[in-house]
Amino acid sequence: MDRHSVNWRGYIPAITTPFSKDGLFDEQATRQLHRWVYDNGMHGMIVLGTQGEWFSLAREEKQRLFQITGEQLSGKLTLIAGCHSFTAAEAIENIASAAANGFDGVLVTPPPYVVPTDKEILTFYRDISDASALPVCVYNWPPGTNVDMSLALLAQIAELDKVVAIKNSTPDRERFLEVFFALKDKVRIFGIPMNELGISLVREHNADGTMGAGAVLGRDHPDFFNAIWAGDIERARQLGERDETIMREWFKPDYTGKFGSAQATFKEALNQQGLPGGYPRRPLLPLTSEGAEKVRQTLKKLGRIQ
Repeated sequence: MDRHSVNWRGYIPAITTPFSKDGLFDEQATRQLHRWVYDNGMHGMIVLGTQGEWFSLAREEKQRLFQITGEQLSGKLTLIAGCHSFTAAEAIENIASAAANGFDGVLVTPPPYVVPTDKEILTFYRDISDASALPVCVYNWPPGTNVDMSLALLAQIAELDKVVAIKNSTPDRERFLEVFFALKDKVRIFGIPMNELGISLVREHNADGTMGAGAVLGRDHPDFFNAIWAGDIERARQLGERDETIMREWFKPDYTGKFGSAQATFKEALNQQGLPGGYPRRPLLPLTSEGAEKVRQTLKKLGRIQ
């Protein structure tokens, strides 16, 4: 497999997982959120990514979420399952569940907390590639793994049979571009910024897109790419600036939240728009009233709420 084995492109959000106030997985809210994501024209959807609080769900809950997602949206848009874990064996088990429920691919970080060596990371992905029933997107996520994978390592991983894409969420823009230009013809590279640089990468180098977080601005996110593909660059600039606004006002340069977790921030943003964001599950906590007010002011500025 390689980048040509899949048709993934555009804006593919890692959506939140709704929980009730007492921490229960909310199936009804999940279905409602999925419908909203689909109705707003996303080019795909990731469940159990970083924003999906994969680390808080039991194995049975993950399998149930895969089942709900597949029943509702399989075949309607690109579905990618977050199958992160501390071991390849557990990741492979999650991948099998995703495949059985009609997903198109999986997203996997290096094992978090462990801070493995390059050799250990390569072995981890090789074990997954050898056993995976689905194409694999490698997720470089330094804030969650304490590893910012080098070009040399990613180039080796990109040669593995099932690896078709890299979600490169490094805050180091130079490193991102280095990987993009070196590997874009082998695997799809996601993480394109929604600004002038991103517009240039899409127009001039056929960049694939971004696996963004939350989809809280609805159609604004996928329409950024739709506008570029249609040649409406001024509209793309306007839409990109809206996305850049939430990134500036809610997040630090390393992509961590300014006044609470990213998961709580996006859930608050959904809730304030009357959408089924729900609550974060402990250990994550809802935003304080001060944090919620900052989210409100941004959404008002962008015309999402009154």
